[in-house]
Amino acid sequence: MTQLTSTLTCPNCGHQASETMPVDACQFFYECRRCGTLLRLKAGYCCVFCSYGDVPCPPVQEARAGGPPASCGGKDCQG
Repeated sequence: MTQLTSTLTCPNCGHQASETMPVDACQFFYECRRCGTLLRLKAGYCCVFCSYGDVPCPPVQEARAGGPPASCGGKDCQG
């Protein structure tokens, strides 16, 4: 079963926020609620959830579980 929430951790201030991940798109940006830092995906990753979250995005989860190929790019989306 695909998990749809992930806790993002801001690399600037350490603030953590639980967020719902989109299932049909990759999220490239996220603004920290505490310090306002705009988080951008890290090089080679498909989204901010794979970059800063404790749970990878739904397409990566599906690929790792042997499901259909991930719909977004990046090294983690290869399963």
